[in-house]
Amino acid sequence: MHEQILIVDFGSQFTQLIARRVRELNIYCEIHPYNKLPELTDQIKGVILSGSPSSCTDTNAPVADIDWMNLQIPVLGLCYGAQFLVASNGGKVEKSTHREYGRANITISGTDSLFNGIEDGSQVWMSHGDTILEMPNNTCVLAKTETIPVAAYRFIDKEIYAVQFHPEVSHSSDGKLLLANFTIKICGCVGDWTPAHFVSESVEHYMELIGSDKVIMGLSGGVDSSVAAYILHRAIGDNLVGIFVNNGVLRKNEYEDVLEAYKGLGLNVIGVDASDLFINRLKGISDPETKRKIIGNTFIEVFDQEASKIKDAKWLGQGTIYPDVIESVSVNGPSATIKSHHNVGGLPDDMELQLAEPLRLLFKDEVRKIGVELGVPNLILERHPFPGPGLSIRIIGEISPENVSTLQEADAIFINEMKDQGFYHKIWQAGAIFLPIQSVGVMGDERTYENVIALRAVTSVDGMTADWADLPHSFLASVSNKIINQVKGINRVVYDISSKPPATIEWE
Repeated sequence: MHEQILIVDFGSQFTQLIARRVRELNIYCEIHPYNKLPELTDQIKGVILSGSPSSCTDTNAPVADIDWMNLQIPVLGLCYGAQFLVASNGGKVEKSTHREYGRANITISGTDSLFNGIEDGSQVWMSHGDTILEMPNNTCVLAKTETIPVAAYRFIDKEIYAVQFHPEVSHSSDGKLLLANFTIKICGCVGDWTPAHFVSESVEHYMELIGSDKVIMGLSGGVDSSVAAYILHRAIGDNLVGIFVNNGVLRKNEYEDVLEAYKGLGLNVIGVDASDLFINRLKGISDPETKRKIIGNTFIEVFDQEASKIKDAKWLGQGTIYPDVIESVSVNGPSATIKSHHNVGGLPDDMELQLAEPLRLLFKDEVRKIGVELGVPNLILERHPFPGPGLSIRIIGEISPENVSTLQEADAIFINEMKDQGFYHKIWQAGAIFLPIQSVGVMGDERTYENVIALRAVTSVDGMTADWADLPHSFLASVSNKIINQVKGINRVVYDISSKPPATIEWE
């Protein structure tokens, strides 16, 4: 077992970023809701308390039921975590007269290992509506800003630290260094959680877990499922049977292209064209959660049919990654369910196959690093993420064969133009969205009343946050012209300039 940092989630929108920053230090960490904390084992070397949209002054403010003052490992509170430690130890926290949000500069008091190497005046990012008015006994202030007297503090005789700002966001100039000081210098982590270690440990784990059983692996040609398949194949060899299912809502020609890409990679890949079955069940469905459930259940049904043809097939391999898990789990408190992911939210209770998910605790960029370590071809590693429910959640409203075909054509023009003009590899994810509205247009001398396509392209590191891609106007104009001229039924193209948060990358 690896050393670990436990991240206690109080519901902050930045909680996943804390984990990303710690992982970048080659230190394993896990996020757990404040009200569902795991048992503290010897592997847990420190605890980080996240921020929260809640106020410490709220009657129902989230409270983690742990005796922090007698904990034998270091603790770091961030924003709400800092206020929570004050309020629960006899200090005073009240709502601010004005909310402090944005950049600030800290004045560091004295020397402390938490701020080792960080210069006075370092820029930090504030986002809080409460202010610490009175500190508990036996504490000392480590930093302040022009507007708040307590920007960081620690308990004098305990390894308990806290900062009022968010070191995990990029706007905090020395945030990563502060987290390194806490995890490495204070907690004593050695930072040995590397791609090479992950591969060797995962292969050994699945060799032992699966033994001589056979695994049916869902493949899509994407990064996640392909890297997961490489790990399982290295563990169990030809006992892995890869299956690529045409669910009818793939991109144009994707079924044929993906099967071709897998040739010669050493994976046993079978193509199953179940497009008619999926489309018939999706026909007329507009609710996005229902779409996901239908695709998830039908996907498993098809796999069960294939499994019955393969002797000793007892496992279903999946490319589930950590953001899928985080975004799909409601903790009845700090986090709301954003969506049920196809890998973790659409599986029936009576599924006959056990799950093998080698990447379940990895972020997307970590998956790519693992892929490089495994020797997965760049053709696969550099592909944009594509949702498991496919184009069904990029058709806003009812699914019909006609809408699927229209979107496939528009999407193909957008993606191919990005590749031809050198933008594809600069973008994290891109695609077209079919909108359930019609607008007036003029083609030739005739008035038209046809459909609208929205284009979406974002830049990101791991998909947890994303900015809209500032593509040249000339490029967008060219794509718009081609879609309107070449795709029947489309007379208007718009470009989505929303970032995540507050929007999500997908529209459904």
